[in-house]
Amino acid sequence: MLDILLTPEQRALRDEARAFARQVPRQLLLDMDADRVRYPRDYVEKLAECNLLGVRFPREFGGRGLNWEHEVLALEEIGVLGASLACLFSLPSIVGEALNVFGTREQKERWLRPMLEGKLTVAEALTEPRGGSDFFGATTRARREGDVYILNGQKRFIVGAEGADILFVYARTGDAPRALSAFIVERSPQLEVQHVYGLMGTRGGGTGRVYFRDARVPVENLIGHENGGGDIFNQMMIPERMTSAAGALGLARAALEIATRYTDRRRAFGQKIREFEGVNFQIADSLAQLDAARALVHYTARAIDAGDAPGRVRRLVSESKKVATQMAWNVVNAAMQVMGGIAYTNVYPIERLLRDARLMMIWTGTNEIMNLVIQHEYYKELLGAPSPARDVEMDAVNAEAEGEKVYE
Repeated sequence: MLDILLTPEQRALRDEARAFARQVPRQLLLDMDADRVRYPRDYVEKLAECNLLGVRFPREFGGRGLNWEHEVLALEEIGVLGASLACLFSLPSIVGEALNVFGTREQKERWLRPMLEGKLTVAEALTEPRGGSDFFGATTRARREGDVYILNGQKRFIVGAEGADILFVYARTGDAPRALSAFIVERSPQLEVQHVYGLMGTRGGGTGRVYFRDARVPVENLIGHENGGGDIFNQMMIPERMTSAAGALGLARAALEIATRYTDRRRAFGQKIREFEGVNFQIADSLAQLDAARALVHYTARAIDAGDAPGRVRRLVSESKKVATQMAWNVVNAAMQVMGGIAYTNVYPIERLLRDARLMMIWTGTNEIMNLVIQHEYYKELLGAPSPARDVEMDAVNAEAEGEKVYE
């Protein structure tokens, strides 16, 4: 983001996040990608020490009382580290959203504050073996018995699960199609986490399978009200998808900068390869896509902060996630193309960024699901009320010709 467009407070936070990203050990990234580190708890704790977790949340619970415009700035800087570390940065923002909006004061004191202080690590358990985008198709069940719920079921592809002290879990609490509830579930012998191995990318973030076998969850761990999980899910899609979008900006920027420097150094046919249009046009296209995606993400952040209509916020958030993650995939592919075979090796991190970028178009709702949301909200918005703008449809010679406009 251009400095001239930022407030002093925004620049300061951006610079803090940038400085933090610079000091993350290179070896940590290598060890995570090699699965030698499965969950970097020290990294989360250091983020907390720098007060970089959940900056949107109130100061009284450990946040900075900032907004989405600030958070996306910070997350772009963290995003250069790759998808796993960006996701671990984001989890307190995602789970914290549910606690901040729907939780009681006691729940915020018990979980939100320690989460932002790095004393509790967290994961969100949503996806199940039968699917993730079909949220209301969840089969994990919570049966109430007195002052506890008994949870049974399975979740998978849960980032952070291996290192999480608490999990934010959706479970079915009735037979109605939308009878889902949300809980904070603490570690217990009845909660088993298994390591998920063999991931193409986004490694080292503690991704795991989670099994609940008669796990006992106190009633006071229910977030919001029973069967109110749908409202919480809709709210949490804002941080889930906005953090995906903002992280993708950083990942794409890193790949583009590497490729740009390389093409200025590499020579072929007697000149720098940046002199060839086949190369420099790909750099230009990548930069234009990155700038356009960044503008959309910040535009969306402003709309959220301003309290825009929920339907339009859902549309813009979905557009941001779709556009930014697709852009990241395009930009990293272009970086590999202009750099050639060397980018396909581990001499450069381009191949790792490519593997990370691929997942971004799938998690937090596939980009096809984003299209469903976008078109639904746009049709509703456009057709729901008369437009105050000019009716351009009538600006044609035969606009009112009888019998020409036939719709059935």
